[in-house]
Amino acid sequence: MSDQDEPTGYKRPPKATRWKTGESGNPRGRVKGERNLKTELLEEIFEEILIKEGGVPKKVTKARAMLKAQAAKAVQGDTKAAALIMATMQRLLDPPPPTPETVVSDNDRAIVEAFLKRNANNNGG
Repeated sequence: MSDQDEPTGYKRPPKATRWKTGESGNPRGRVKGERNLKTELLEEIFEEILIKEGGVPKKVTKARAMLKAQAAKAVQGDTKAAALIMATMQRLLDPPPPTPETVVSDNDRAIVEAFLKRNANNNGG
């Protein structure tokens, strides 16, 4: 069977135009293994470093070290650091405020019920 005898059409491109084995459909796309900014940031911030706390060396993540530094500044009277710590605590520890429910007036409810009743009669009968 030659190339001309083979059917072409929907989901059957001609053999000459098909991708070769190992050829990408998007050759200039993202390189395999390339990481995005979020991945890089998370890896960097959770990297462990050595700090001294009370004269004792201790291994902590950079995120933990930053929190410790901000908390220390807040305790010493830095109002910006205190505000940042308090805002972070509030965002992480408090439950989100309840979302307001949609209020439907009696008139609107009557209109919807009449529509549903009329629609049920038209479809069911």
